Amino acid sequence: MKKYLLYLVSASCLLAFAACTLEEESYTEIGRDNYVNNAAEANNVLLGVYKNMSNEYTYGHHLSLLFTISTDIAQSEGNSNSGPIRIIPTNSHNPSTTEIANTWEKLYSAIYDANSFIETVSDRIGGWGDSDRELGTIYLGEARALRALFYFELVRWYGNVVLIKSTAESQLPSTEYVQAAPADVYAYIEEDLKYAAEVLPWAVDDTKRSTNAYRFSKGAALGLLAKVYCTWAGYPVRDESKWADAAAAARRVVESGKHRLIPDYETVWRNTCNGIWDAGESLIEASFYSPTSLDPDATAGRIGKWNGVVANAIEGTRGRNAGNWKVLYTFTREWEAQNDPRMKLSIADYKYDSSVGNDPVPYITSSTTGDKLDKQRQLFTPAKWDTEKYVENANYIANNDKSNINWYILRYSEVLLLFAEALNESGGSLVDAVDAVNAVRRRGFGDMSHDLSYGLSREDLREAIRKERAYELCFEGHRKQDLIRWGIYYDTIIATAQELVDWFPSANYAVRNYIIRGRHELMPIPLRDLDLMPQCKQNPGWGE
Repeated sequence: MKKYLLYLVSASCLLAFAACTLEEESYTEIGRDNYVNNAAEANNVLLGVYKNMSNEYTYGHHLSLLFTISTDIAQSEGNSNSGPIRIIPTNSHNPSTTEIANTWEKLYSAIYDANSFIETVSDRIGGWGDSDRELGTIYLGEARALRALFYFELVRWYGNVVLIKSTAESQLPSTEYVQAAPADVYAYIEEDLKYAAEVLPWAVDDTKRSTNAYRFSKGAALGLLAKVYCTWAGYPVRDESKWADAAAAARRVVESGKHRLIPDYETVWRNTCNGIWDAGESLIEASFYSPTSLDPDATAGRIGKWNGVVANAIEGTRGRNAGNWKVLYTFTREWEAQNDPRMKLSIADYKYDSSVGNDPVPYITSSTTGDKLDKQRQLFTPAKWDTEKYVENANYIANNDKSNINWYILRYSEVLLLFAEALNESGGSLVDAVDAVNAVRRRGFGDMSHDLSYGLSREDLREAIRKERAYELCFEGHRKQDLIRWGIYYDTIIATAQELVDWFPSANYAVRNYIIRGRHELMPIPLRDLDLMPQCKQNPGWGE
């Protein structure tokens, strides 16, 4: 079984809005007066803060798969909004949708954990020895980076959120909570990430921590900061001064020489399917381990099961892969024209059916014609997390719901593309921007034959970067938020719907039936919390 972070102390803490949600026993609160007396104890608690990344309501399912699917490149299985697997993917959710409330609650719980850790270590670190103080400072950087990540997810999904800066603020009566302007939340995130970037070591230079696998480093903090700036510069805040800041943060990573692309694109997916940590490309990665139940706090995810290649169950050998993500054929068709080797590694035009053998079974054969051909083309799924192709026996779980496959939150290739985008939008060096995109393309194509031209206009380069993000990062949870921050989410869904109808009049695309401009750029504030916070208002388009 793969070796992952072993969470020695649970940090499933008191939920942030104590008056708004159920209270839970807090292990960090119980041990706060008699624990965290040295760096080793602090590390144990910090691993509990990290554990929030592996929750069902964060990257185990919701923030990786459920919330991110409705785009111009993928959709949920079927052509209706029935059942929990389709309500959010079709944008037919509402302020009472349970999954939306669960993620809101879990993110605030995770922030509470980070706040508790930061307060406790800050109070104790002055009495530690020199070596422990050095480690404690690194751990504070990690905790602040984690808090920044959790707030980043909150603000970009829910928009108008309450900014909780301490555990004491979490205990305020719900009647006192007010929403912060998104720009203020971004500024708080910026402060945390700048601190983390200064105190954390580069992963390759880290001699202090016994392991840095799946943990924040300087490169991770800077890369996330660049992404935060790019989002801050876009919808809805539109502070375009942040483009230059994004370019500067990304440049520090790119020019550091501390990160690099894995030479073979397929190895990126073989690694994450088997728990192989490569700090060169993987900057932030959620690690999953050993599902024992469907408890949402179990450190296992649905990666490859919910969004992977369809497979039927074989008793005692493998569980069923549902294949709830379906690739839009208009995206497949467009990408096919590029002759890009990444496409075959990213889109599965096959499934696994034990009734006809162990080999992949193609959806389309030489006898597949007419309407059946187009119907079969709608069954393609993401291939990056192909359990049968990549997952080795030591990491395999014969389970219908959960897997040990990890989830990339930020890869170095994305930092390169953020660098290019920020340079282009801020009026920076076009040569550096094109070089960054071409580094990604050369890895993808295997040579320089598909390099972008240095003579592109800024408008053409913008379009090229957006397309490259779709190809390089497809199905990795970035596309929907990209479309939102670019201010084109609604228009892109409508245009995609028309393109699908033009291709095949009976094509499935249920999200078109429910999307509303000005509403679905943000999730609604959960009704159960809003009812108890009279000073807070519902997000635009969702009513009061």
